[in-house]
Amino acid sequence: MEDDMQNKVQPHVVLLSSPGLGHLIPVIELAKRFLLHHNFKATILAVTTQTSEAEREVLRSSSCDVIEIPVPDLPTLTTEVVVFTRLCLAMRATVPAIRSALLNMPLRPSAFIVDLFGTDSLPLAAELNIPKFFYVASHAWFLSLVVYSPVLDKLIEGSYVDHGEPLQIPGSSPVRLEDILDSMLDRNDMQYKEYLSIGNGITRSDAVLVNTWEELQPRDLKALRDNDLMGQVLKVPVYAVGPIVREPVLETSSVLQWLDKQPRESVVYVSFGSGGTVSYEQMREIAFGLEMSKQRFVWVVRTPSEGVTNAAYFTTGGSSYDWDGVLPEGFFERTREVGLLVPQWAPQVMVLRHSSVGGFLSHCGWGSTLESITSGVPLIAWPLYAEQKMNATMLTEELGVAVRTKVLPTKKVVGREEIACMVREVIQLRDGRSSVMMEKVKEIKHSAEKALSPGGSSDTALSQVAKMIKG
Repeated sequence: MEDDMQNKVQPHVVLLSSPGLGHLIPVIELAKRFLLHHNFKATILAVTTQTSEAEREVLRSSSCDVIEIPVPDLPTLTTEVVVFTRLCLAMRATVPAIRSALLNMPLRPSAFIVDLFGTDSLPLAAELNIPKFFYVASHAWFLSLVVYSPVLDKLIEGSYVDHGEPLQIPGSSPVRLEDILDSMLDRNDMQYKEYLSIGNGITRSDAVLVNTWEELQPRDLKALRDNDLMGQVLKVPVYAVGPIVREPVLETSSVLQWLDKQPRESVVYVSFGSGGTVSYEQMREIAFGLEMSKQRFVWVVRTPSEGVTNAAYFTTGGSSYDWDGVLPEGFFERTREVGLLVPQWAPQVMVLRHSSVGGFLSHCGWGSTLESITSGVPLIAWPLYAEQKMNATMLTEELGVAVRTKVLPTKKVVGREEIACMVREVIQLRDGRSSVMMEKVKEIKHSAEKALSPGGSSDTALSQVAKMIKG
């Protein structure tokens, strides 16, 4: 009785996050929306690997209550098991611990929200008789593909890659075969089975929250709600509550101080996200390309993917380096007047919002993509994994706010001439296609601001979800 009375005073939403910054940050930011805009109590169940200092730092800085749930040992897994499958198995193994956390909270949960890898925990909400939501930290086109994949599995025989035609999704753009998700490449692999399980699991939620907004993807969202199109597969309401991105943290940074000295929209920012790396050979081509472009740059340099034994070594402040053959000899000296090399990490949100930044060479993770376009910064699309190929296609062909490589960077090394050309197109030119691109990304920025403002489409959608939770 006491718990029920307290629940009426302050609803309590519990959000489940999978391991990894790309999953954790969107969940934290959604939790903050409930906390700040609807006066909910928000608790995050963060499944963690216990090895990521970056994860721990993000959790420490969160304004929400956090319960960490360590991933149990999975000794049966071999090194050949891919990350996607590991995440699925890890999240399934933590279900008992998640159940215990939910049932033993001092304030009874009012709703349970899970992310992409948390569908196995959705049935736990039934034990508490509370609403259950699925949160897609990516966009509506991606959601449509995942939900429709169990149908495609029945319609198409053999390898999708050998299908010969783009994958048709009712009411949405077809997905080209070169853009399909990594988990769809081998239908005999364990990750494909896990992927289909997620697609089926989404439909067992009471509603889906997606990190986009009505004005950005009207066609895809309409199809997801249309019972003659994707609505007949999903069968639950869809709420576009984005863009949900990290709020900038005001801080003093050598990167920001350097940017303060540069002309407006003159700098290209280069970063492949918290988990993205490229080969040694590709790093050298990027270095030559940046140099050949003769444009200003900030490059967040991370350990290449091919081992760490001879990775770049950074000295105090990142002002000098032991390249050890990683980057071209003399590169630092030749570009020190126009470029800044940053070891491992930069305050990305603040960088992208800085007036001197005019382009972003990005892996096109949806979080980074949103941070860029909501800052009015066009992109050079460099997709590496997950749904990033779909993101790159949407950015270039549908939204018109990016340029991209002629061949996928995962297929071959992108040459310095092509890199230099893309950098110049985004940064140097302010007429022709680049001018149109800048206008479009500014329009999207204003569209996002309007969606999040009081009475805007995303503000209204989250209010509707809050009303569902209050009952």
